[in-house]
Amino acid sequence: MKKVLFVCLGNICRSPTAHGVFREIVARRGLSEQISIDSAGTAAYHIGNPPDHRSAACALQRGYDLSDLRARQAVTADFSQFDYILAMDAQNLSDLESICPSDYQGHLGLFLDFGSESVREVPDPYYGGPEGFDHVLDLVESASEGLLGHMVRDL
Repeated sequence: MKKVLFVCLGNICRSPTAHGVFREIVARRGLSEQISIDSAGTAAYHIGNPPDHRSAACALQRGYDLSDLRARQAVTADFSQFDYILAMDAQNLSDLESICPSDYQGHLGLFLDFGSESVREVPDPYYGGPEGFDHVLDLVESASEGLLGHMVRDL
């Protein structure tokens, strides 16, 4: 079993979107028994809350259900649980690096490194309009396909 953790700041927009999209793509390929998925935030702002209603609505329009997800904070113990810990942007990656044990053997990096776009960071749509949430979905779908393609070589 390979385990993936998606991480953004509050775990209510970008990382739960990645969680839901990747979960659905993994399920469609019949790999749910081989790949486990979770999401978290580097900050504790929204612990226990569902995804932002705009993220959930945009995701649902594309067939991704985020309704069962709840925000939690990333912790040092996650590094002993997950093979891939993927940050949505450089600041969150830096925050994760600051709590990463020196003996972590998994992959810690930017999620969009697996995407086909030239963009390296998933922008935070929280303070923008609906087009930002659609853009996040576009980036997440592309990177999810790339990540799964990378992972199936190791399964």
